[in-house]
Amino acid sequence: MRDTRESRLLLVLLIAIAFALITVDIRGGEESPVDGARRAAATVFGPVENGLATAVDPIGNAIGAVRDSGERHDRLAVLERENAALKQKLGSDDRNRNRARALDKMLRTAGAGQYGIKGAEVIAIGAAQGFSWTVTIDVGSNDGIERDMTVLNGDGLVGRVTTVGPDAATVLLANDPDFTVGTRLEKTDELGFANGQGDRPLRVQMLNGKAKVKAGDRLVTFGSQAEKPFVPGVPVGRVTRVDPSGGDLTRTVYVRPYVGFTKLDIVGVVVETRSRTRATRSCRPSPQDPSPPPR
Repeated sequence: MRDTRESRLLLVLLIAIAFALITVDIRGGEESPVDGARRAAATVFGPVENGLATAVDPIGNAIGAVRDSGERHDRLAVLERENAALKQKLGSDDRNRNRARALDKMLRTAGAGQYGIKGAEVIAIGAAQGFSWTVTIDVGSNDGIERDMTVLNGDGLVGRVTTVGPDAATVLLANDPDFTVGTRLEKTDELGFANGQGDRPLRVQMLNGKAKVKAGDRLVTFGSQAEKPFVPGVPVGRVTRVDPSGGDLTRTVYVRPYVGFTKLDIVGVVVETRSRTRATRSCRPSPQDPSPPPR
């Protein structure tokens, strides 16, 4: 449009009309003559806004859905379907894709071990208790979390709950020097005790000094009485080195954990199991072992 005197007058007139409508709307309140138009606009655009809000926070919605699984363990199948629907909604964002894969992997791991879990997110590292390797998760007693519950993710054993608040809990990680867990060789059922060594492989003391064990063998949790602090069958790691027995009563092996403790995000707290027996069934990780944690 050409910048003519008539066009400038028209612009001034339109601005004056807009200000007049705003003044009438403010003074009229609910009786405003433009209230009907405003409601019509809300009716049209409201669902669009809600849809956008749902799309931009898919992981938050998914974690909330996983937390509800603790109420009844048979909801795992429902959660898996919800997760499948979630993945379809996720966009091309790498962060969302990675978290969706982690969530799906954790649900499959929990399903293989027949565990009922409360999903949680890691919200802080370190803790006030002075432990070297701990994280804080965003679920607590209000979500049914108790001390000495097993914590896992899609790769395997993460740690155990040590302190619980109303809406958060502290998890002692399996690589902490104060951490000890009973283990079982998956092939031979030989028992041992694994201790954390920080950023080094776990040190496992085999109870049988003549136990047949070699590099590449897999270890899972042995389990505890009443399944606290550890449920049986959670993948721990793979043997990387075996010390000579030397006629000792025990034998020492070193195990690379499946879990990358420096990159934890989505985890699950085991709140229920279908079987109360000491089953040795492993909730197996994917056929290819995950990459070792950064050193």
